[in-house]
Amino acid sequence: MTAPVYSSFAQWYGEGRLASYVRTMKSPGGILNLLEAVQPAGDMSDPAVPDLVLYQDLLGGSRVSGDLGRGRFTVTSEKSGFFLAAPNFANTVMVDASHQLRSLSFPVAQWQKVLDEAADGRLSFECLQVDRGLFHAPAIQSAVRNLWVLCDEEGAPSRLLARAAGCVIMAELCRLSGVTFTPARGGLAPWAERRCLELMRTRLSEDISLDELAAEVQLSPFHFARMFKQSVGVPPRVYLTRLRVEKACELLEHTDLPVTEIALEVGYSSNQVLARVFRKHMRLSPSDYRRSVRDPVRPAISLGAHPALEGRQ
Repeated sequence: MTAPVYSSFAQWYGEGRLASYVRTMKSPGGILNLLEAVQPAGDMSDPAVPDLVLYQDLLGGSRVSGDLGRGRFTVTSEKSGFFLAAPNFANTVMVDASHQLRSLSFPVAQWQKVLDEAADGRLSFECLQVDRGLFHAPAIQSAVRNLWVLCDEEGAPSRLLARAAGCVIMAELCRLSGVTFTPARGGLAPWAERRCLELMRTRLSEDISLDELAAEVQLSPFHFARMFKQSVGVPPRVYLTRLRVEKACELLEHTDLPVTEIALEVGYSSNQVLARVFRKHMRLSPSDYRRSVRDPVRPAISLGAHPALEGRQ
């Protein structure tokens, strides 16, 4: 009997023999697939799929042996340590204890161009030369942690968030492989900055992607993200969140729209998601904000000077 062929890592974990162990799976536009699983001891091997897969052990202390496409290894895993599996390789992995992991899979078709830009064409997915077994990378650990926090906050990662986080991780994998990328040469041209900011404002309710913003000013997503931050001071995702919170404040103050409708108007899937984001940035709920700005006895909150919207990273 022929073994089933899986077109992606997400499909394998969604339909294969390890599917029952999955606790969380998110896939924003097929750009970057996020997964969290609690698995028993035993054979945790995966079939060949066209994805680069980054695993993070959340507990540590397991004896792990196998081959992820860069040669055989046997190590004791460490909390928050990483393993990197090559694309198009049927890996073999044996783990001697139950374990909890997070994984990020990068579909090669979605990321080949980004890798070429990050490494100036000097590196392939199969040749990323990080350790064949366990490795540590504080920059990647921080990016993964922030990505999960934002995913929990927003309900599902936006395409903008997924691509931006993936670019950070890809750049660090290149650096660990000995290939440094060329620093961004200044920020965006004034016309390009104006065009991008206007596009973000006019498409506030949509899941706009980093690729779309970059294409608007004829840049690659990898270089655009770095140049945008140089020009504006914060990454595109952070700036978009600011715009959404400011627009929500405006609608709460000047309209009687229900909070649920306001959430959709500013690009969030529900009033619960808006409430989480709004409370983080404004230190109060949307309903409390509406009451405060409409109370004639209390001064309205000034958005331009509000500390919650100043210097957010």
